[in-house]
Amino acid sequence: MKKKYQFCLSLTLGLLIFLLAMSGLRRKEEALASRIAPEILRFHVLANSDSAADQTLKLEIKDFILDRLQTGLETEEAASKEAICHYITVHKSALETAAEYYIKEQGFDYKVRVELEQCLFPEKTYGDMTFPAGTYDAVRVLIGQGKGKNFWCVLYPSLCYLDSTYAIVPESSKNQLSALLSEDDFQALLNARPVKIRFKLADWLKMK
Repeated sequence: MKKKYQFCLSLTLGLLIFLLAMSGLRRKEEALASRIAPEILRFHVLANSDSAADQTLKLEIKDFILDRLQTGLETEEAASKEAICHYITVHKSALETAAEYYIKEQGFDYKVRVELEQCLFPEKTYGDMTFPAGTYDAVRVLIGQGKGKNFWCVLYPSLCYLDSTYAIVPESSKNQLSALLSEDDFQALLNARPVKIRFKLADWLKMK
């Protein structure tokens, strides 16, 4: 009976410590997200559906929009979050029309919406950088019904042109991000890793 009581007490204390640790980690990540969000512009492309054709089209539209943005912003003296947002606002209709024309050339008949919004993003890793979950300003591209799996990346500083096979973040983007953030916050993005907790009942049973 005593061993059973000790086991239950140990299990309760262990779970309490785990919950407190996770709560502290969550608060730390939320604080980091709130500090870096004003400097970051995310990119979110929503596919029409999860069909193979729609998912392929999603990636093509992603490349199409990014190429248009890159070409259009070449006239800017200095690329910035504000410059990109201004470009999206001014050229919203033109971007949507061009994307819809491209889609029709591929044999589809989907409408496209390009919006500047604040969106809740999950934790996401790009190469050796992990961005915490949080609410960020974003360029949101919705294709058709927008019910398929999404594409996510960081539009500013640009982490969208990374190698999709090896997920290599360009050093120029790292340098740009480092200049925007405090040293501690930049290092936090580099050092962060998705947390994976494995609970083994056998380990607890050893305490009996």
